[in-house]
Amino acid sequence: MVDLDAYFERIGYRGTREPNLALLRSLHRLHPSAIAFECLDPLLGRPMAIDAQSLETKLVRMGRGGYCFEQNGLFLHVLSTLGFVVTPLAARVRWMLPPDAPQTPVSHMLLKTALPEGTFVCDVGFGGQSQAAPLLLEPGLVQETEHGIYRFCDARTGYELEMRLPDDWAAMYRFTEEPQTARDYEVYNWFTATHPASRFVNNLVAARVVGADRLTLFNTELTLQRRDGRREHRLLASPTELHDVLTRDFGIRIARAEIENVWRRLPKQPDGARAGSQQSEGENR
Repeated sequence: MVDLDAYFERIGYRGTREPNLALLRSLHRLHPSAIAFECLDPLLGRPMAIDAQSLETKLVRMGRGGYCFEQNGLFLHVLSTLGFVVTPLAARVRWMLPPDAPQTPVSHMLLKTALPEGTFVCDVGFGGQSQAAPLLLEPGLVQETEHGIYRFCDARTGYELEMRLPDDWAAMYRFTEEPQTARDYEVYNWFTATHPASRFVNNLVAARVVGADRLTLFNTELTLQRRDGRREHRLLASPTELHDVLTRDFGIRIARAEIENVWRRLPKQPDGARAGSQQSEGENR
């Protein structure tokens, strides 16, 4: 169970609590705006607990963000407490990979919610590509949201979620409807938070929905992506600047003293930062 009053205060929700599609859409829109995607703890080598109490403490009461197992883990407990019928799922990330790229490991959490209007996929934890709305699980249906256009495609025994780019569609992840357990997520989370090759052990990644725009951070590169596709980039030059961006722009509550440790761990490669930020979010979502 989750303290709904505290969660609603955290995301700024003031409406009714009847478990219907309108409520689901409201929460799915507000959550990624209020609670940033971030991986500070794996980067700093800290333990990553994903039980309900730990998630509520970190993301709701401490003013921190988190990555997929934390974001969608918290969202699972919120929806279940409200009375939604929710099935936790897992996916293989394919973002920015060619179609013939080798199979990736299971490393992402998402949710399936059954409503009278149909079955919806909820995902508030895919970083800079997160949909800020539940998506109807209907293959071939093009679904336009405030922050992007998506569709599901049949992929052998499951589905593939794709996002519309200016000139083509890009696969985000592949998944089946096989329910996952807390022990499954413990294994996925442990790998993602501790493996030496994990993206989140080696890089700082943060993302937040800001109105109709998206704000993302990859190490020292800050990018504002407008709804019309325009991008504005700038490189952060100091720990002070990083702290200001994380606290002011991403809404992450973190002590200034900790930022020095974060800064020391960041790869400083200005010439390759932009290329790095376009690589696969891939195996370590």
